[in-house]
Amino acid sequence: MASSDSVKEKLSGKVAVITGASMGIGEAIVDLFVRQGAQVVLLSRDSGRLEAARARIGHLDQTLALACDVRHREEIDRVIGLIMHHFHRIDIWINNAGHGLLDSVATMRMSDCREMFDTNFFGTVEAMQAVIPIMKQQGSGAIINVSSVAGHIPLPFHAAYSATKFAMNAIGKAARVELAGSGIQITTVCPGYVRTDFGANAIKGNEQKQVRPAAARGISARRVARAVLQGYLKQKREVIVPWTMHPVVKIYQLFPGLVEWSMVRMSRSRS
Repeated sequence: MASSDSVKEKLSGKVAVITGASMGIGEAIVDLFVRQGAQVVLLSRDSGRLEAARARIGHLDQTLALACDVRHREEIDRVIGLIMHHFHRIDIWINNAGHGLLDSVATMRMSDCREMFDTNFFGTVEAMQAVIPIMKQQGSGAIINVSSVAGHIPLPFHAAYSATKFAMNAIGKAARVELAGSGIQITTVCPGYVRTDFGANAIKGNEQKQVRPAAARGISARRVARAVLQGYLKQKREVIVPWTMHPVVKIYQLFPGLVEWSMVRMSRSRS
């Protein structure tokens, strides 16, 4: 990453909006962007947890916390109106809101599946549609979608979650081409295993098997935040973090049967 001074120079005074900002990856992104000089708006559907995160981060003069449920376009439009009234611009919008669903395709409740798509995918698309016209008028802006390696490799017993992330990857990369020359950059960030409360906050179904290597400890939310910042600064199309997931994604693309065989073995060993 560039030197701290040059990063602060590029972020100083920028207005960044982060959805799902009350914990985990979202809170880590807020903390990093604030420390680099940005004005940051925290969005989350839970106002209590949102204010607690804002207090933990400090720098209250650089932050604004607004309750927003990205499943509802009218709420997105409302907070954008407030942000524009307060700051008069939006330079960076980070779509991070989302949650998981631990269940098999055969037994998952469709209501749970649809609710997750409403948050993870449709919430992302609605936010993009709401903020793109503003950035076009400004002649500049960046949208960063926090997806997952699960958007490259379908995860058994997380299949619907993987589907939301595959969809996020597709929509972001296609929009990047559509917006070429507009001054708006689109970056997709795909973390692998991350040490957060993701599992604790996921919807639990009837078949809750974890298919992952026993030795996989996961990376920190702070490391994902650094990847988000790096993706923004370098105007990357996609960032996969940690770098060790790059060959795993490539192996799946070239030899899917090998990866599926490994997943079946892990699944049986934990039955």
